[in-house]
Amino acid sequence: MPKPRKAQISLDATPYYHCVSRCVRRAFLCGLDQLTGKSYEHRRGWLEKKLLSLPSIFSIEIAAYAIMSNHYHVVLYIDAEQARSWSDYEVAERWHKLFRGSPVSVKFLQRKPLSEGEKIILDLLIAKWRDRLQDISWFMRVLNEAIAREANREDQCSGRFWEGRFKSQALLDEKALLACMAYVDLNPIRAKMARTPEHSEHTSVKNRYQKAVTNQESNLPDNQVNVLLSFTGYPNNEFKKGLPVPLTDYLALVDWTGRIVRDDKRGALSHTLPPILDRLQIDQQEWLTLSQGFEKTYKTFAGGSDKMKLVSQLLGYQRLRTT
Repeated sequence: MPKPRKAQISLDATPYYHCVSRCVRRAFLCGLDQLTGKSYEHRRGWLEKKLLSLPSIFSIEIAAYAIMSNHYHVVLYIDAEQARSWSDYEVAERWHKLFRGSPVSVKFLQRKPLSEGEKIILDLLIAKWRDRLQDISWFMRVLNEAIAREANREDQCSGRFWEGRFKSQALLDEKALLACMAYVDLNPIRAKMARTPEHSEHTSVKNRYQKAVTNQESNLPDNQVNVLLSFTGYPNNEFKKGLPVPLTDYLALVDWTGRIVRDDKRGALSHTLPPILDRLQIDQQEWLTLSQGFEKTYKTFAGGSDKMKLVSQLLGYQRLRTT
């Protein structure tokens, strides 16, 4: 029996999580259905637009994503500190962008006076909503339900569109985080949907690459994409907010990895390795194994043995979770 989601998440261990959601029907999420000839390509735009809009409401940011034909990947960062900093009014306002709320919260947002009983109800609601706005399960629920409704409306049918439970992996250290991000960004390359990362539609790497090129051509200093988690350019010893390498290094690493994945030349690796591999103390074959088969290599948790032991203790696992 699968563990409850709350038994797989510990912000004391890591704020980074890799999530995968798959369609349950034969009909594609996106792409071309070879049997009927019908194209669902436009649904990529639905999903990407909705996905990139949610960080403006949730206290969750996106580090990487890739939208495939019958599933999608997303690497999420939970910003608990930001959620704690919100005022009660801001929490209610954000929640009302997603749901109708309650009569008490409506009255509160209209700045009408509340009775003592209503204040108690409001405090309970705000606490619950604050937790949900930093919860990856609620993030994925809002995203998936919106796309399922739209797809069912278009297909003129009802019923389940997604598998009942999305998959999540806790990324326990920087090596696991960057390997997972590269794995996600290179999904279209492995699926032969694109030949290079910068031409892979509906991925975070293309988004980042286009921003970097545009700003370089315009002589602008900031190469970061506003809707994605930024690269800080330096290691974070405490694994805090911000991706721990320069953006240019990450793009070079993904480009190098993508060429090998695309050409399938495992036995003819380049001697000119991206310097980031040295800094992460990863050899080239280990990197290729991780970046091409991250989901197969790890199950619920991904990271070094020390981190595995820590998270097993934090979450009360009786045995070390190595897969």
